[in-house]
Amino acid sequence: MSEPKPPTPTPSGDMYKGWLFKWTNYIKGYQRRWFVLSNGLLSYYRTQAEMGHTCRGTINLATANIAVEDSCNFVISNGGAQTYHLKASTEVERQRWITALELAKAKAVHMQAESDDSGDDCPAAPPSSEQSGGCRNLEIQSTLRTLGSKVEDLNTCNDLIIKHGSALQRSLSELEGIRVVGDMGEKMRQVTERATLFRITSNAMINACRDFLSLAQNHSKRWQKALQVERDQRIRLEETLEQLAKQHNHLERAFRGATVLPSSFSNPALANKGGAPVKGDASDEDDDNEFFDAMEDPAGFITVPADPKYHRRSGSNVSGLSSEIGMDDQSVNFDEQSMVSNPESPQPLELEPVRQRRTRIPDKPNYYLNLWSIMKNCIGKELSKIPMPVNFNEPLSMLQRLSEDLEYYELLDKAAKCQSSLEQMCYVAAFTVSSYSTTVHRTGKPFNPLLGETFELDRLKDCGYRSLCEQVSHHPPAAAHHASSEKGWTLRQEITLASKFRGKYLSIMPLGSIQCLFDKSDNHYSWKKVTTTVHNIIVGKLWIDQSGEIDVVNHKTGDRCHLKFAPYSYFSRDVPRKVTGVVMDKEGKAHYVLSGTWDEKMEFSRIMQSSKGENGTEGKQRTVYQTLKAKEIWRKNPLPEGAENMYFFSSLALTLNEPEEGVAPTDCRRRPDQRLMEDGRWDEANAEKQRLEEKQRTVRREREREAVKAASSPEEAVTEDSINDSPSKSTHPDSYQAMWFEKLDDPVSGETLHVYKGGYWEAKEQGSWDMCPEIF
Repeated sequence: MSEPKPPTPTPSGDMYKGWLFKWTNYIKGYQRRWFVLSNGLLSYYRTQAEMGHTCRGTINLATANIAVEDSCNFVISNGGAQTYHLKASTEVERQRWITALELAKAKAVHMQAESDDSGDDCPAAPPSSEQSGGCRNLEIQSTLRTLGSKVEDLNTCNDLIIKHGSALQRSLSELEGIRVVGDMGEKMRQVTERATLFRITSNAMINACRDFLSLAQNHSKRWQKALQVERDQRIRLEETLEQLAKQHNHLERAFRGATVLPSSFSNPALANKGGAPVKGDASDEDDDNEFFDAMEDPAGFITVPADPKYHRRSGSNVSGLSSEIGMDDQSVNFDEQSMVSNPESPQPLELEPVRQRRTRIPDKPNYYLNLWSIMKNCIGKELSKIPMPVNFNEPLSMLQRLSEDLEYYELLDKAAKCQSSLEQMCYVAAFTVSSYSTTVHRTGKPFNPLLGETFELDRLKDCGYRSLCEQVSHHPPAAAHHASSEKGWTLRQEITLASKFRGKYLSIMPLGSIQCLFDKSDNHYSWKKVTTTVHNIIVGKLWIDQSGEIDVVNHKTGDRCHLKFAPYSYFSRDVPRKVTGVVMDKEGKAHYVLSGTWDEKMEFSRIMQSSKGENGTEGKQRTVYQTLKAKEIWRKNPLPEGAENMYFFSSLALTLNEPEEGVAPTDCRRRPDQRLMEDGRWDEANAEKQRLEEKQRTVRREREREAVKAASSPEEAVTEDSINDSPSKSTHPDSYQAMWFEKLDDPVSGETLHVYKGGYWEAKEQGSWDMCPEIF
């Protein structure tokens, strides 16, 4: 019979394995089996070759009892469900197994108690803004648990050494008192066996001490290094605070000595005086000396801290990035400095009062309606063709939902000021992600706009932009959007929604493209939206996920940003709603890395060096990026108080349906069924919704009859065909033409979309809406 192999350390714990005899039944008796003890589990196989595929049985030692019957036999039982009657070839071999089993049981019980405590103290929660600091705490707790486990091993070995040492001492005392030669042989055999047990236990104690010492030394070095980093950061923080205090004192003296006339703000001497401390601010230098924590992304790349040589502002021409690195650190302050140092910036003597907009809407009524009773007959159908009551809606139109993309318009304002097209790409990509932040809790369906319905969002005085949306097609439903800003950017998009109901979930696929143009640089960006999925349609709480990939392309420079929205997976170790991206130039060289979540925040960091790493989970070779410290580029605004009772609307969404004077008669704010739903009169809203839909169908049938009548004449038919073939007209098979948009081919992106043709804001100033159809 082969001796059992000594314990072999494995990544999952200590392992002990060897041959034992196991009781099977009264016919076959004890049979030779191969036993493996690992991670608190005792498993057995018929042969060693079965270890890779067939396990005959496993017992958990955390809840098991270990009893010794005689010199070679012992029993392991977990309370009646499983009982192993085992026999070793010798008493020494049995004692080796008993020692290993007791040690494994003690570790299993300890780990189970710790896991129960951690489960009570740390309940599952959504990702928070302090998750980065929590990762370090989790690492320290894991190390402490490992050290605690090793201490438990030492305590167990200590108890066994005391036990076997006492037995050996008793045997030696008895040996001194023996005078009969016949008993000498038996006592010597007992002393030898107990001395062997003591040696085995002592070796286990020595190994456990060695493991504990090695682990303690390794982590001691890491903690000393981390402590030194914290000390350095504290010193830098103190120096930065000292610099800020000096700057504050200097600015106070400058403010006291300045005149109150508005012309003083445009004085170059005062501007230089106020801006001088920023130029020599030590905080920028300190930011460059900080490192970005290592972050692993299984999707396609890994980011690690850059080598310190890349952080020096010396004459080294590492890709000529020294000036751009400084620009990254100070880019956040560009807006503030430009207002002080620019002599041409307008400084009005009197500011017009900003309109106070509403912060609440009536609470959502608690009306119950079984969604499955309506949706069960709609599996596989297009969602836009399903008649739905307002009970599943929210009191906003799809046009207003499109306008919500402008909630974080500041990102485009900052992008318009960027000198580098690559840095500008980062802000455009962050703006792309930010448009999904309002959807995380918004499970209500927006109203389908009527054909010709419009929505204006005039924030020219508040925010410097205004936008216009129009429903330009009904089948398929398509909406055109145009927004322009005084800060030098224009956003336009045409979105057609394709949706399918699959029973358990609903998939919404936005078709069409979004384009952003910057006046100063003539950069022209375009991208598409990802797929939105609504889960738990049949049973459970509705929740929304965004998944897919987005390519943001700069058609002028060839720069590209590839964003990946990771779909939610129960088995994934990544944070939910994760988004990663890489900004590359036209040559394919990566310059920036973006990471974050689409419902909370995004960060970006400059890439200093890239290299090929090891293969990922799918066999693809991942790229390792060495980056500077990550900087937050976007963070979601908190929801207003009581948002859960107001359809989880954001602060901007609460104002979208607020009544306004002077808007077009086709504006969403004038839609009666939507207004009734917002006021909580859902029954009346359902009746009004049916009336509007029937009116729209009647108008469409009349328009189709006129189109057929016009096509009955050959000349008119030719004319009609020529109109349909012309790309400059928004003409549909039913001869409908949009009021404020026209369909054009974009020569830059090569796409066809509806573009704003002008006239709306002029009509609003004149108060002339005679050309608008009566759709309500």
